[in-house]
Amino acid sequence: MTSSPGREALLRATVSVVADSGLRALTYREVAARAGVSHGLVRHHFGSRDQLIAAALEFAIAESLRETSMDEAPADAAEFAAGIESLAARSTDAQAFQYELLLESRRRPELREHVERYYETYRLANRRRLTELGVQDEELIDAIWFALDGIVLKQLTLGGGEDIDRVLARIRRLITEAARSA
Repeated sequence: MTSSPGREALLRATVSVVADSGLRALTYREVAARAGVSHGLVRHHFGSRDQLIAAALEFAIAESLRETSMDEAPADAAEFAAGIESLAARSTDAQAFQYELLLESRRRPELREHVERYYETYRLANRRRLTELGVQDEELIDAIWFALDGIVLKQLTLGGGEDIDRVLARIRRLITEAARSA
C-alpha cells in the first residue's frame, strides 16, 4: 500500500493514541492533534473510525515486519532471532497498538476480521522465514511463532530478561537443528 506523508502521519498518530490510551480513546480530534492537522483530514483520508483502525493495523504490521527479520530472508537462525529480540524495544507503540486491538476484539466482534488478518500475516511471515532457513516441521514452525508472540508481549509489558535470552537461544538451536535434519 502506498501512502502519502500526510496519511502516514495520521496512521502513526493513530498508533500512538491507541498505544498510550487504548482503543476507546481513539477519536478523530485526538489523532488530528497528534498529527498536527485538522480533524476533518482524518475523516477525509479514512471515512470511518473502523477504516482508520484497519488501516492503522495494516500500517503497524508492515512496520513491525520491516523492523524484524520477517521482512526478508535471514542468513541464519541467529539473524532470525535477532530481529525478534528487540522488536518491542524498537517499536513499542506499534506493538502496544496491536495488542490493544487484539484485546478489544474480545469485546467488539467486528474487529475479529482484523485480528485474524494480524495473526495470519505474522504466521505466514514466520513460516516463510523458517522454511527459507530449512525448517520443514509445521508444528515446530507454529510453536516458534507462538513463543515469539509471547516474547514480544512480555518485552512490551515487563521488559526483557534472562528468561527471554534463554528462550531465544533455545529457539536458535531448534531452528539450526531442524534445518540440519531436513
